Amino acid sequence: MIFNTTTWSKYVFIALEGAAEAVPAGKLELLEEGIKPVGSTFVYGNKYLQRANATAVDPVSMPLDEAKKSKETVFQPPAGLALFGAIRDAAPDSWGRRVIENMLRAAPDGLPETEYLAHAGPHRTGALDFRNSPTAPAEPGKLPDAKELSYLLDAAAMIQDGKPVPKKLQLLFSVGATFGGARPKAVLLDDGRQWVAKFPVARDGFNVPVVERATLELARKCGMRVPATKPIHLADGRDVMLIERFDRVPLSGGSFGKRHVVSALTMLRMHESDTASANYTDLADLLGERGATGYVAADKVELFKRMVFNILVTNDDDHLRNHAFVWDGANKGWRLSDLYDVVPKPQVGTERFLVLGVGPAMGRLATLDNALSAAGRFGLLKHAAVEIIQQLSAVVREWRTYFEEFGVPKSECDKIASAFRKPQAIGLREVEKAVEKV
Repeated sequence: MIFNTTTWSKYVFIALEGAAEAVPAGKLELLEEGIKPVGSTFVYGNKYLQRANATAVDPVSMPLDEAKKSKETVFQPPAGLALFGAIRDAAPDSWGRRVIENMLRAAPDGLPETEYLAHAGPHRTGALDFRNSPTAPAEPGKLPDAKELSYLLDAAAMIQDGKPVPKKLQLLFSVGATFGGARPKAVLLDDGRQWVAKFPVARDGFNVPVVERATLELARKCGMRVPATKPIHLADGRDVMLIERFDRVPLSGGSFGKRHVVSALTMLRMHESDTASANYTDLADLLGERGATGYVAADKVELFKRMVFNILVTNDDDHLRNHAFVWDGANKGWRLSDLYDVVPKPQVGTERFLVLGVGPAMGRLATLDNALSAAGRFGLLKHAAVEIIQQLSAVVREWRTYFEEFGVPKSECDKIASAFRKPQAIGLREVEKAVEKV
């Protein structure tokens, strides 16, 4: 089969730190064969490079230093990738693609990548936007509010069932529903802040919105950085979790500043299919190389805690898109983003694995002693790492008590109980013995 080759040209805009309005950063050209992207190039604009607060669109594949050394430098994605990582991060993921396909009446995964990029809208993740010219205005997109949640849920259910969404619902729903991730969700306004509303799915084995919120709040009890969350229980019995966007900052006058966000996948210059070959220590090393001044040590400890927490709650959806970095211009580096997308996974087997590698000796094996073996790469002395593991184990051991406090019914706790193993059964004894030997 012979495909036509087409070139899609757009100007990439970026909202610089603290600003509501985006500025043109450069020109992107994306080459497609049929619906498949096969290559792309990017050139920074000279005016953008002269800005004192200019930020790299992609810190690893489009470095500003290189562009400033030689004007008109043409960047290409890392070997094996058709898209730059930061551009890929600004495109909708699984759920957002379904929303766009429903809106355009297209088959699943039946559109060119450029169509998904073009229709993701102004509320996509991060600070990037794509426009036809350097002077093109931003696309308008008034967000719904929490009072319209039942309508948003109705539209999401239609998309899940493969039914076309009526125009009156489509106008309301499509504005902020092209977010990433596999599960249905939408962006909305509440109390002058932007939130991601995460919805239930009919086939769920447990009440995911209620359980995910409780798990995030449990992580907060463990001392981790978690965005604000809210539970919403609708009159018809449906539950929704709201989690505040960490890539939006409320500004005076009701507008929002955008924060530049890239995934760990982008930072590691990797393809989605390679994510299982990555390790938590790779992310710790990234923080050492690119972390914000004054925050590297704290972010490495935070990352170590998240790895241990994922082991304790059996969150094995810890792939590289579920770890992100946020640009901190004031401290000239990247911060580990706030925690998101953490859901326990009930399992029968006793031996469990995370997606990312945990320790040097036992790879992805989800045990506490395996986590301890990697502590040095996170800048932790053994006794400090043991103390963290003990503290998190003590909190998570009481998960039922906390979940009931967060409004999770006993029946839902019973459904997910197998996700929470006893710390002593997954290496806590070995961890404590290790410190006794020191």
